[in-house]
Amino acid sequence: MFAIVLVAPEIPPNTGNVIRLAANTGCELHLVEPLGFRMGDRELKRAGLDYHEYVRVQVHADFASCRAALQGTKRRWYAFTTKAQRSLYDNAFHPGDVLVFGRETAGLDAAILEQFAGEARLRIPMRPDVRSLNLSNAVAIAVYEAWRQNGFAVQDPASFIPSVRIRNLSS
Repeated sequence: MFAIVLVAPEIPPNTGNVIRLAANTGCELHLVEPLGFRMGDRELKRAGLDYHEYVRVQVHADFASCRAALQGTKRRWYAFTTKAQRSLYDNAFHPGDVLVFGRETAGLDAAILEQFAGEARLRIPMRPDVRSLNLSNAVAIAVYEAWRQNGFAVQDPASFIPSVRIRNLSS
């Protein structure tokens, strides 16, 4: 399936919603620090952490660590940004693709965006006078489009072994 990367997410319910989305679609979820919350946050748990047994969640110290962890396999990386010229609907997604999203208040930092070629920067179409979409909504739109393009293929449940790697769960 696909890998979702949230870089420096700030709002617990958004990340909780993405955990639930990942569980329901079979995606891996990678969170890049700094996080704007603790993994044990009540709002995060309420929004989705009770789905942890159905999703792979890994927390990385920085974006470079995340890239290194996901580079072991042949994957294509896409950055979602309102600054992109290319629509996600003009892209052909493949299983294993990595979908990268920035924090709620500012998106992806320029240093991270620079790591993506122009064709690997995607936007979700919206009216020009509106600033952005909610993070969890944007992730859902992108994931469901990628999954739709792949015939809503489902990972064999027997082959799924969750590998939850969450640091500081109780802090």
